[in-house]
Amino acid sequence: MSEPSKTETVLEDRTLPETIESVEQLDRLLSTPTRGLVEDFRKLDGDIMILGVGGKVGPTLAMMAKRAAPAKRVIGVARFSDPSVRDTLESAGVETIVCDLLDRQAVQALPDLPNLVYMAGKKFGTAGQEPYTWAMNAIVPTIVGERFRETRFVAFSTLCVYPFTEVAGPGSDERTPPTPVGEYANSCVGRERVFQYYSERNNNPGRLARLNYAIDLRYGVLRDIGLQVWNEEPIDIRTGVANVIWQGESTAHILRCLLHGTVPATPINIGMREPAQVRYIATAFGRAFDKEPVIEGEEQPTAWHNDTSQAHHLFGSTCVDLDTMIRWNAHWIRNNLPAYDKPTHYEQRAGVF
Repeated sequence: MSEPSKTETVLEDRTLPETIESVEQLDRLLSTPTRGLVEDFRKLDGDIMILGVGGKVGPTLAMMAKRAAPAKRVIGVARFSDPSVRDTLESAGVETIVCDLLDRQAVQALPDLPNLVYMAGKKFGTAGQEPYTWAMNAIVPTIVGERFRETRFVAFSTLCVYPFTEVAGPGSDERTPPTPVGEYANSCVGRERVFQYYSERNNNPGRLARLNYAIDLRYGVLRDIGLQVWNEEPIDIRTGVANVIWQGESTAHILRCLLHGTVPATPINIGMREPAQVRYIATAFGRAFDKEPVIEGEEQPTAWHNDTSQAHHLFGSTCVDLDTMIRWNAHWIRNNLPAYDKPTHYEQRAGVF
């Protein structure tokens, strides 16, 4: 098991590459901590456990936490249906525990650590699997809330808990009451409320990270639009904006939330300062691929649009801009590099995923 460097280069000190050529290079960049995260983790007491580490974001989040604080124990918990994920984490110095989070006895046997990152949940393929979706998004938080006391935590949530908001305005802020559309989003409100209940009951400071569209090159809104341009498929422009953020930076913001908990836990919107225009993204990919985007429909005045100013006040501006993310995605698509088969459905206006 290799020991991460104790003199880690932070994202702000890196020269961003013109292109990203491999999964290894991508994961290394996605797990590069920011300066603010390294400084915050020096103030954070105790080790860190990550529940649901086996998903798309979990491995690089765990590796970032370890790179930001090499002396801390970082423990990743999941079923690990893909054994290679466990191997990758352990080779990066992250300890792993196999656990089904729906199994109360298994969760009871997990170690007590003072810092918890909760990433478990069900989104993709929820249509037709509604009972399992509710079990993962509401029952598992109950099991975790019953088990962990005197624990500082941050739990992943989603922008989908908000109502559609006027694109011309600042967007929904954290005071906007959830008005979810569709069964997935309703179950996510359930997850938030369960965590808030146990946060207050157990006096556990926490935050609910309402994440916008995190950008990896293997999936994400930019990949979805880029593929449509590449394949000369029509782009539904009715949802005309999408707030995107480089996944490495959203990960750093979410980890830093461990030092900004409240009792009961309160939400925080995670994304770039301004939403991206879908038409602009499509046009940029068109230039990169020398293809004319096929646009269908007309931009609607509302979308899932939220105000991320609270996070930017706490954590500062992002380093990776929209054009850089588009350039990286265009190169990745053009070269047919590895991808997950998980479209974001960012254009979905009925809440069905």
